[in-house]
Amino acid sequence: MTNAAILPSEHRASTYRLVRTTRLAGDLATVFAFFKDPRNLETITPPWLGFRITSTSDDVMRSGTRIRYRLRLHGIPMSWESRITEFDENSHFADEQITGPYALWYHRHSFRTVDGGVEMTDDVEYRLPFGPLGRLVHWLVVRHQLRTIFDYRTKIIAEQFAATRSNA
Repeated sequence: MTNAAILPSEHRASTYRLVRTTRLAGDLATVFAFFKDPRNLETITPPWLGFRITSTSDDVMRSGTRIRYRLRLHGIPMSWESRITEFDENSHFADEQITGPYALWYHRHSFRTVDGGVEMTDDVEYRLPFGPLGRLVHWLVVRHQLRTIFDYRTKIIAEQFAATRSNA
């Protein structure tokens, strides 16, 4: 089961939120372990983004971990660096963009045990640069693009944990 929404944030009219909740087969420790391995970002990112990790300060995420990567948005190559600003084992972690295409990007991943598996919630608060132009680009392109990216992530993650559960 998946729920998704992109809403204006209550903080500012030009700040948006994408909230997606997904139920996954598996136990909390296994699901969380998958997400705290930075290398799995490449697995769950759509191939059309050309996403590639260039460096990570830690092999396993923890508070303060920095991850640098390259990707392509509409064919334009760009660098992005994130820092893990919150980390609570088997509960949640958050990554914040240090450098990249957004004026603000704060992505909190929360996990909790539910009947039949784990409920994972992605809560992304983001803002584009360039004021009114950024708002127009959000409405025309970015909101659809983010939904497509998170649809892909949801599909790959669900497949990953269905396979993990059937092989266990």
